[in-house]
Amino acid sequence: MHPPDADSVLVRHGELGVKSDQVRRKMEHQLADNLRAMLDARDLSGDIDQRRNRLFIHTDHPEGVTAAAADTFGVTSASAVTTTDATLSAIADALATTAREQYDGGTFAVEARRAGPPAAHPFSSSDIESTGGTAVWETIAGLGGEPVVDLDDPDFELFVECRADKAYVFCEQRAGPGGLPLGTQRPVVALVSGGIDSPVAAWKLMKRGAPVIPVYVDLGDYGGPDHRARAVSTVKTLASYAPGHGLSLNVVDAGDVVADLTQNYGSLRMLVLRRFMLTVAETIAHDCDAVGIVTGEAIGQKSSQTSANIAVTDAVTTLPVYRPNLTVDKSEITNHARTIGTFEDSTIDTGCNRVAPSHPETNASLEAVRAAEPDDLFERAKICAQDRAVVPIES
Repeated sequence: MHPPDADSVLVRHGELGVKSDQVRRKMEHQLADNLRAMLDARDLSGDIDQRRNRLFIHTDHPEGVTAAAADTFGVTSASAVTTTDATLSAIADALATTAREQYDGGTFAVEARRAGPPAAHPFSSSDIESTGGTAVWETIAGLGGEPVVDLDDPDFELFVECRADKAYVFCEQRAGPGGLPLGTQRPVVALVSGGIDSPVAAWKLMKRGAPVIPVYVDLGDYGGPDHRARAVSTVKTLASYAPGHGLSLNVVDAGDVVADLTQNYGSLRMLVLRRFMLTVAETIAHDCDAVGIVTGEAIGQKSSQTSANIAVTDAVTTLPVYRPNLTVDKSEITNHARTIGTFEDSTIDTGCNRVAPSHPETNASLEAVRAAEPDDLFERAKICAQDRAVVPIES
């Protein structure tokens, strides 16, 4: 819902405002670039105007642009606005016009925020709310309604942001993902299986500004017929949040290694396989100038993810392994997957559970795993990583 004559989208960001001026300006420029890429990806036009702590997108497509901004990392919220003069009379007129078109019953409220030096306006935010509220009251009465103000939980709410030169009237604040603009942190390698957890973990690192380099380890015959397709689909969804960042899927053929481990190793094979995968990820990270690895693991969710076993698998790499799902319950991860749009593809049945042993080790020691794993495991991991296929992904 937006004002009938909305001409711009007001874009808000959060953490950028507390950075030093130099860092804030750099991040705001990156956010503006990401917004332009998002608009281009959705065939939307708009001119981006950068202000301190705010960006405005002047557009003829307010609904679509608001939705695009609300999908952009670093954006806390976005509103389609109508622009008017920063005077009480102009603001009151814009509020009345919006109420006339959008009010459909119930209680109402007007909330105003005034920014700028005291000398910029001969009125306060309370004056805006009072004068604007009166205009909305009279409009509702003129429509035959019975206006009732409710400042705590109104059915219909109008907002005003009054800055030094212009004022902006709107009737919704669409939540964005928050975080930092993508590209403001160094990249990380994301081990993506296509299951529910790993795409959510990758998305969370992207939210913190770190581009991800998705790596899919193909399990060969043990992956099931749709295992790779599932990974491609979930990465394609991640790419929709990162237009302009050239997301590609690195496909590593590990079918022979998985077959060897599954046929010849017992309760420790999942840990050996995880160490193989982390070595693959580390090799690719060095090739791509990435500074870490992200996985979807959560403590205790699987046998390989007990606190003891995570310590064993992490010992194989010198890079930090980021696990944003580490303390999150499965139900919460699943809900997050639904929210970001990866859940449906992540739940395709693939049969990859055949890799896991019937009685896996849950409290392994590093010495035992090192003694069990093949002598050439890490050399094979490096060769597999170097022979990977890079598949461009279109959002």
